[in-house]
Amino acid sequence: MVDFTNTKVAFNTKTNSELERAYFLFKMISIKPLVKIGTSLTNFALKTNLPIKGLIRSTVFDHFCGGISIIDCKPKINQMYKSNVYCVLDYSVEGKQTESQFDLITKKTLDLLDFAADNKSIPFTVFKPTAVGCFEIYKKISKSEDLNNDEFNKWNRIKDRFHSICRYAQKKNIPVLIDAEESWIQKAVDNLTEELMKVYNKDKVIIFNTLQAYRWDRYQYLIDLHKNAKIIGFKIGIKLVRGAYMEKERTRAQIKGYKSPICQTKVETDKNFNKCLIYIINNLDDINLFLGTHNEASTLKAVRLLNSIGVKNNNTKIWFGQLYGMSDHISFNLAENDFNVSKYLPYGPVKDVMPYLIRRAEENTSVSGHTSRELELIKKEKNRRGI
Repeated sequence: MVDFTNTKVAFNTKTNSELERAYFLFKMISIKPLVKIGTSLTNFALKTNLPIKGLIRSTVFDHFCGGISIIDCKPKINQMYKSNVYCVLDYSVEGKQTESQFDLITKKTLDLLDFAADNKSIPFTVFKPTAVGCFEIYKKISKSEDLNNDEFNKWNRIKDRFHSICRYAQKKNIPVLIDAEESWIQKAVDNLTEELMKVYNKDKVIIFNTLQAYRWDRYQYLIDLHKNAKIIGFKIGIKLVRGAYMEKERTRAQIKGYKSPICQTKVETDKNFNKCLIYIINNLDDINLFLGTHNEASTLKAVRLLNSIGVKNNNTKIWFGQLYGMSDHISFNLAENDFNVSKYLPYGPVKDVMPYLIRRAEENTSVSGHTSRELELIKKEKNRRGI
């Protein structure tokens, strides 16, 4: 069985100074008021062009990101690959909603596919639907509202961007992970992704949709998708995660007076996650899984399930994924045991990647026990090294 307490393996790529920086960062992140204050000050400093980019880059940016360009990311990619940990490059520029920006992100994603095709260390590419299309268009489509001529043309451009990425991914034989969005626009993403699967997943899995298990309706969605796939004749790719918009989802549901799409408790979320996990693993003939989790119990559950049905550790239908800079004890110890593991490695201009970094900090403060676990393991490794 995989030993997640083996810190020698977990932190083998980190120098002493990098380990010290990690300890400092997680110590700061563990203080919730400090995260809120730091977020506000950072946003203010960037908006007013105060000279803090160097400080950000040498601390939180370098810990959680690969660099400002693909070339910048190469040393980290190569270093992880030596330990059998692969990489998913993610151009993490968020919040820009113009047609020219959508075209730029599409071009960046196509460039990533070219880069991945020439690098065995990069088995997937990824993009976020709202990075290649207008949020409000997805929202109207999800609500089955009529579009005016301009909106209709924009929706067709969104579909064209999706198809151009997926068509090129099929040509380069690199699977695509399509990220999840807020529930009130996810229906449009789900329907479009299923249409893509019908086209590009006939013989093998190229397209993965992301299933957020903190939504109580996702298990039924998975069953319905599987039924359609068997009837029509296509394969399914699922990236299974717990979710990333919990507070926003609950607040919106309360304000607008509809039932929250989020499970009421963490226990219910865990049960829903496990149901989805078991269903997928029991249907590997039809479904490929990218298991995106920082949860040790969920990871061990997947390992035990796979072992119980005789699936080899390195079976290419199963990948495990964690974010760069987090949960190295899971990633590197899985890889040490011959499982397929990829780290999400964000990159992009420091200022533009800050929304991603702020979300990482906020999520670490809200996930019970995660930051303290990181600190515990880093401290253990520091003691082992005598630093």
